[in-house]
Amino acid sequence: MKIVYVVGTCDTKGSELRYLRDLIRDAGCGVVLVDVSVSEFRSDASDVDVQPAEVARFHPNPPKAEELKDRGKAVAAMSQALVEYIRSRPDVDGIIGAGGSGGTALIAPAMRALPIGVPKVLVSTVASGNVAPYVGPTDISMMYSVTDVSGLNRISRVVLANAAHSIAGMVLNQVGAAADERPAIGLTMFGVTTPCVQAVTRALEANFDCLVFHATGTGGQSFEKLADSGLLVGGIDVSTTEVCDYLVGGVFPCTPDRFGAFARTKLPYVGSSGALDMVNFGAMETVPSQFRSRRLHVHNPQVTLMRTNPEECSRIGQWIGERLNLCEGPVRFLIPELGVSAIDAPGQPFHDPEADAVLFAALERTLRRTDKRQLTRVPLHINDPQFADLLVTNFKEAFREH
Repeated sequence: MKIVYVVGTCDTKGSELRYLRDLIRDAGCGVVLVDVSVSEFRSDASDVDVQPAEVARFHPNPPKAEELKDRGKAVAAMSQALVEYIRSRPDVDGIIGAGGSGGTALIAPAMRALPIGVPKVLVSTVASGNVAPYVGPTDISMMYSVTDVSGLNRISRVVLANAAHSIAGMVLNQVGAAADERPAIGLTMFGVTTPCVQAVTRALEANFDCLVFHATGTGGQSFEKLADSGLLVGGIDVSTTEVCDYLVGGVFPCTPDRFGAFARTKLPYVGSSGALDMVNFGAMETVPSQFRSRRLHVHNPQVTLMRTNPEECSRIGQWIGERLNLCEGPVRFLIPELGVSAIDAPGQPFHDPEADAVLFAALERTLRRTDKRQLTRVPLHINDPQFADLLVTNFKEAFREH
C-alpha cells in the first residue's frame, strides 16, 4: 500500500490534520500522522502515529531545554529534526502538511529534503504570497488555505478535501519510468551563454536527455537538487554566474552549497566561467546606490547588469575553486580566454580583459589539480562553436571515467 505522511502541529491543527488523514485513507492510501507540535517540545495528543518527542530525537544536535522556551527556536529545532526524520523513512510515497506561517516554515524544509518526484502538498495561509523561500528548487505544490488553518468550516473543509484528494491522486497515479531511456544530464544557461549551451545540447541529445536550467538562483539549485536526487548522471555547468550575485549582492544568487551536489555524489562535472562578468539587479532604479557609478548595462526593462570588477573577479574565482576542490569525482573546468559571455567580447559593453585575467588567475591559483580534477585555458570565446565542442569532448571523457 502506498503511504502518505500527514505532518503538522496537532496541538493547534489537530482537527484539520485528522480530516486530511481520514480522507486520504478513504481514497485508498495508508497514512502516517506525524505531530510536530512544539509546546514543551512534546504532545500528549491521542490518535497520532508519531509523537513530537519521537521526531525530536532525530535532531543532530538537540538544543537545551531552556532554549526551547523561545517558540522561534523551538520551531527551528523541530524543523531540523523533521528533516532528518523524514529522510530516515523508507516508505514516504507522498507527504502533505497544513499550517500558518510557522507551520509552513517548519514543514517545508522536510519536503524539500525529499527527492524530486515524490508528491508534496502544503496547504498554507501564506501560499498566495512569495513562496520561493518555502518551495526553493523542489516540486512542492502549495495551496492557499483561504481561511486560516484554524478549525473546520464550510471553506476549510473544501480546501482541505481538495488537498487530500490531490495528494492521494498523485500517489496512486504516479507515472512509471519515462519511455526515454537516455540518461539525463543537467546544463546551466544564461541568455548570454545560450549559443554555447544550445550547441552542446545538439551535440549530446542523441545519447543524453539534456535538461537545461536557467541560472537565476533557483535554477542552479534545481540543477543540483536533481543531481542529489539521483536523477542526473552528470552536469555541464556552463553558466556559474549565480556565484557573482551570491558574493556581490545581486538578485539571482546561488546558496553557500553551490557545487555541493557534485561533491556529495561524485558525478561527472564539466564547468566553465559563463557569465561571471555580471551581477544582476532589477530595473535601473533598483540598483543599490553604492553601485550606481559602476559599469551598468540595461538587459531589459526589468534586469540591469553590472560588470564585475577585478577585485570581485578574484573573490569569485577563488570561491569557485575552493568549492570544486571538494569534488572527488571527475571534474573538468574550461576557461574561455576570449570572453565569458555574449557581452564580454571586443566592442561589447562588458569587454574587460583585465578583469577576466584576474578571474582566470584566481581559478587557476585556487583549483587543486589532480588526475581527476582538471582546469584548461583555451583561446576561444565561450560562444564559439569550438568551445562547445571542447565541453562535449570533456564531458564524454569524464562520463567514461566515472
